[in-house]
Amino acid sequence: MNVDERMITYIRSLDRGENERLRSIEQEAVKDHVPIIRKETAGLLKVLLRMQKPEKLLEVGAAVGFSSILMSEYIEPGATITTIEKFEPRIIKAKENIKKAGKMDVITLLEGDALEILKGLEPSYDFIFMDAAKGQYIHFLPEVLRLLAPGGTLVSDNVLQDGDIVQSRYAVTRRNRTIHSRMRDYLWELKHNDALETVILPVGDGMTISTKLTAPAPEGV
Repeated sequence: MNVDERMITYIRSLDRGENERLRSIEQEAVKDHVPIIRKETAGLLKVLLRMQKPEKLLEVGAAVGFSSILMSEYIEPGATITTIEKFEPRIIKAKENIKKAGKMDVITLLEGDALEILKGLEPSYDFIFMDAAKGQYIHFLPEVLRLLAPGGTLVSDNVLQDGDIVQSRYAVTRRNRTIHSRMRDYLWELKHNDALETVILPVGDGMTISTKLTAPAPEGV
């Protein structure tokens, strides 16, 4: 994204950081070129979790377990997190990290294709964090909405694609055009679905925060 790097550096300088286990996972992920959530994304998640105190969380896209372990530090005792990952090397590492963090009683890792796993889950989750393959968000959405409790929160990460989302599809590289098109469709659906109220924020690489309404949104609002 086209954000003033000086501002980002300053904001990050104010962050008090995470515990030693999370710092170790973060450093290893960076070394191994495994994408994990940015510090600004983590900061927003922390605030949302502290405010909303969800009891049943779902994460689509575990990677090496960094974000699920981080979220587990900011939820209430007794709350649980279910996370999904299909890439075998990341599954192995996520299991290792979750075990070392002592979070096996809080975090359940489901292995396999996210869409198939989502279809097999039962409602309802009061907080869902979407951080999987960006081109699949639009395909996951119907199941995610089915699983999300009324009044629940859906947070989606990396939705602005380093600023490419504002470009014409012909201005992005050919290999990224499908993802670009699908993400635009996803954002349109989040903003126009009568079951949701959504804000799009230029935080990190772009995040959306959606709440599932308990009643249809008024027309014209």
